Amino acid sequence: MNNQINGLLLSARQWARQPAAWISAQSISARGLLTAAQSMLSIFGIAALVLACVFVARPELASDLADALKGQPAVEAQVVVAPPLSELMEAPSTRPAATAAADVVLTAEEKALMGTKKQQDAVTNWLAKRYRVAGDATNMLVSTAYLTAREIKLDPLLILAVMAIESGLNPFAESPMGAQGLMQVMSKVHTDRFQDMGGVQAALNPVANIRVGASILKDYVSKGGSVEAGLKFYVGAGAFDTDDGYGSRVMAEYSRLKQVSAGKKVPYITPPQVAAAPAKPKEAAPEVVAQAEKPISADQLAGL
Repeated sequence: MNNQINGLLLSARQWARQPAAWISAQSISARGLLTAAQSMLSIFGIAALVLACVFVARPELASDLADALKGQPAVEAQVVVAPPLSELMEAPSTRPAATAAADVVLTAEEKALMGTKKQQDAVTNWLAKRYRVAGDATNMLVSTAYLTAREIKLDPLLILAVMAIESGLNPFAESPMGAQGLMQVMSKVHTDRFQDMGGVQAALNPVANIRVGASILKDYVSKGGSVEAGLKFYVGAGAFDTDDGYGSRVMAEYSRLKQVSAGKKVPYITPPQVAAAPAKPKEAAPEVVAQAEKPISADQLAGL
């Protein structure tokens, strides 16, 4: 009888211990779940922060996401690089202008416009030092100017001279009047010229800006009957008696570039008034105000 009583008491004690053990196990499990939940929340928080930063840097992605959530198809990204020169933007160092069109048979006029690789290299080195722009970035700009010149039949050195005086080879230059980019094109006035390049948002793309600016310059030279008259129209002074010396500054830079291309030694530094930006244009002037010179890297150009 005593043995039976003792057995019952032992069984009771064991049953009494089980809830405590079960509660302890459940407590440990809950703590694990809480820790895992905290870790997941931390991960989600970091991901949300990164996503917010991305949306701030790339607002078009936020717009695309909003359209997707609304069930609207995302708008395809518009290409802002002119098709004939897209490879130049992708690999300027491996596709110089002198060899990019190696498979194309050039006419005598086109060969004269393109010049030789030695001439282009001389112009590139001189401009890079004069305007404090990285060599590979300058090579991209010079190559684009030469290729554009071949297409529209205009002296590439004249294009580069206008580019230098207008912006100091700064592709991000913008004037208070709305002139933009290397050649200070009034994109709001010449919206039609950017249609094949993705729209006016391509105005700060170096290739698109050079192509559009050069085509405008070519039209003005044809309209004026001479380079000097074309430059006067380009700066918006066609209806005025003077262009405030803009044409003289461009022609002086053009003359220096011709000497450099011919293999002559030309100083990088000239009196400030020679290479300075043109004065503020008169009312209703198109392409005009040049910006202060800034060192430009190839990485900045590639990111456009």
